[in-house]
Amino acid sequence: MSDDKKEMINEKPSHMLDKEKKSAKEGSFAPLFLIMFASLIIAFYWDKISFIKNSIHFIFDPTAGSLLAWNLNLGMLIIVLIISVITTLVQKYATDQGTLKELKKEQKEIQKQMKEFKNHPEKLMELQKKQFALMPKQMKLSMRGIIYTGIPFILFFRWFNDFFISTGNPKFWLGFSWFWFYLISAMIFGSILRKKFDVV
Repeated sequence: MSDDKKEMINEKPSHMLDKEKKSAKEGSFAPLFLIMFASLIIAFYWDKISFIKNSIHFIFDPTAGSLLAWNLNLGMLIIVLIISVITTLVQKYATDQGTLKELKKEQKEIQKQMKEFKNHPEKLMELQKKQFALMPKQMKLSMRGIIYTGIPFILFFRWFNDFFISTGNPKFWLGFSWFWFYLISAMIFGSILRKKFDVV
């Protein structure tokens, strides 16, 4: 068989290639569900699987633990900043930022049109359907970073819980618990870093 014939047999039709590219761009919920399931298993069996717990303590006790022992508030801020930088970079390079920006732009345009046609129920309903159709695509793409960070987050949070229980659950600035201090700090750092790195 000639090389030309082999090439014609192996070559996929353009519509099939377009479909594969579209599917790859939109992503899938399946890996996300698997990571979430694995994270729940780790969280549930944290105290029962000593190998995982001891390994994480071996890594974090002399590093993150030392920072918190040095200065509770500043040490926590440094840890949150490091985690926020990592998650922002993962979000930037593990997701299709170009498609996400296009979807975000389209969402804004739809919202603008919805304001213009607020007195036209039929047109408004049509725009709402279009908006809802974009949401799953945007969610699948934006949550792809969790595939890489989901399990490490669970491990870190379990370590945080162990550490602060062992130190008597100290209070942070303004009387916040470690969880709320982490959450608020992560939201602030995340917002700043997303703008700096141009991440959707």
